[in-house]
Amino acid sequence: MADLVNRKMVLVKRPQGMPDASCWKLVEAEEVPDPSPFHVLVEVLYLSIDPAMRAWLDEDCHVPPVAIGETMRALGVGRVLSSEDPALKPGDHVSGPLGVQQFTQLPGILLRKIDEELAPASAHVGVLGLTGGITAYFAILDKGAVQPGETVVVSAAAGCVGSIAGQIAKIKGAHVIGIAGGAHKVRHVIDELGFDDCIDYKSEDVHASLGDKAPDGVDVYFDNVGGDMLDAVLDHIREKARVVICGAISQYNNTDGVQGPSLYLRLAERDATMLGFAVTYFHERFEEAQQQLAEWLKEGKLKAPEHVEHGVENLHATMSKLFDGSHIGKLLLHP
Repeated sequence: MADLVNRKMVLVKRPQGMPDASCWKLVEAEEVPDPSPFHVLVEVLYLSIDPAMRAWLDEDCHVPPVAIGETMRALGVGRVLSSEDPALKPGDHVSGPLGVQQFTQLPGILLRKIDEELAPASAHVGVLGLTGGITAYFAILDKGAVQPGETVVVSAAAGCVGSIAGQIAKIKGAHVIGIAGGAHKVRHVIDELGFDDCIDYKSEDVHASLGDKAPDGVDVYFDNVGGDMLDAVLDHIREKARVVICGAISQYNNTDGVQGPSLYLRLAERDATMLGFAVTYFHERFEEAQQQLAEWLKEGKLKAPEHVEHGVENLHATMSKLFDGSHIGKLLLHP
């Protein structure tokens, strides 16, 4: 469309350790073409800023990495401006791999029409999104198999996935303890999200605090952090406990190799299990998760705060918030 120009962030080098702003370049004033056959032109509204984006920068990523010179990959939601795909029409809202840019053209098959009657557009990359509520839903209910009366511990409890995971465990009748960084996050996790308790890893010894707050041990640990925190919780697991490995944000910028658990023998001693988890293996049940999450949201059983930053040029500053802990809830970028 001749009257539209695009702004986007392009990867220009791979980071060593923590990324810095020089890893990307802002490309401005790129003319936006009309959509090709079976393609759709989308105005990007919100981008999901996720820990997985850091992994996508490395050549040895478990999925094809972002190529040098390629628009930075990101999931997002947007509004269809023009369509050559009969399944989508102008005005529809869609989710998909939109990238860090203001406009994108993609094959319609890569886009999913979203139902704004379930929740506003931004929620479809948050509480109803793949890297948000849907991840928490399957990790807690299927992998964790949380039961009423069990003790559940959730790391990164003030973030999007952790906060929803803990709330789902509460809905299922569990006693839920969060781990978060900073007094303000601890208050948020307890007072706003309804967790039973929360440990401030910045000012408390996690191992000692777990001994006080979970004296009978931990039945389910939902891990987003890895490293020393994983070991601290492993030392408190009960017999038949389930440890669900969703992420390890403490390790993503580690240039010396990932730190594995040193207390893994607690699993053998207590007949416990450690389970890897990737939400993509549940793709046939995404609609089930979205419908249930939306119902809990409307009933007031789930709270889903959002932290929105603005401008594609602020990609680096926004991604940095994933690692410095300066946000609460779902981290979004409005381009």
